[in-house]
Amino acid sequence: MDEKMLKKLLHEIQEEKVSVEEGVRLIRSSGYEDLGFARVDHLRPLRQGFPEVIYCPGKTIPQIVNIAKSLLARGDTLLATRAEEEVYRAVQREIPQAQYNSQARLVYVQKKLPEPFGGTVLVVTAGTSDLPPAEEAAVTAEVMGCRVDRLYDVGVAGIHRLLDSQDKLYEASVLIVVAGMEGALASVVGGLVNRPVIAVPTSVGYGASFDGLAALLAMLNSCASGVTVVNIDNGFGAGYAAALMVRLACEESR
Repeated sequence: MDEKMLKKLLHEIQEEKVSVEEGVRLIRSSGYEDLGFARVDHLRPLRQGFPEVIYCPGKTIPQIVNIAKSLLARGDTLLATRAEEEVYRAVQREIPQAQYNSQARLVYVQKKLPEPFGGTVLVVTAGTSDLPPAEEAAVTAEVMGCRVDRLYDVGVAGIHRLLDSQDKLYEASVLIVVAGMEGALASVVGGLVNRPVIAVPTSVGYGASFDGLAALLAMLNSCASGVTVVNIDNGFGAGYAAALMVRLACEESR
């Protein structure tokens, strides 16, 4: 544990966010628990401000359940991404307080509600077909402690729907814009606001959209300043990045 992490841990003990006993254990430990098939990183909250997140594809259900139990044995928050309903049912049998968002395919637990940040993350979608990655972004940011607002189905094919909700755009601290097809919505929103815009291309569209590649390239080539882009359908990455931005802005304003 380096000096920065140690200072953060000591502050969290002082503020009673971490018990003295848990603090001693963390200082003495190697920082991870070896389950044989996985090494669960229990010091990640100190380094990054949020626990390790379980990416479910490629793992067996017993592996996911055991990792989840390990994380919650030493923490208050669990987030598992790309989880099918059978994964959720297995986790809930062992962890009854587990919740599931079927559209986002996220399993999550919050033993304690995180301290809310001052800003708001606004998740904007071009169409209803973009909702799965949009909800993945929204729920991720919520679990991380952000206030999240949603503005769905306001794509450029009916631009008046977006313009009718400009107040929401201007009030947000960070905007996540989720769009498939030609991905134009991110540039439009980026041209209207003076806030960071995180663009999420989706694999929604007809043949020439190439499963989201067309939207990805359009967003990467946006002429609107302040638009940054995550990978295709990566709602989790967008929600995580937005939460870090809002958290940092709030910490610096204190």
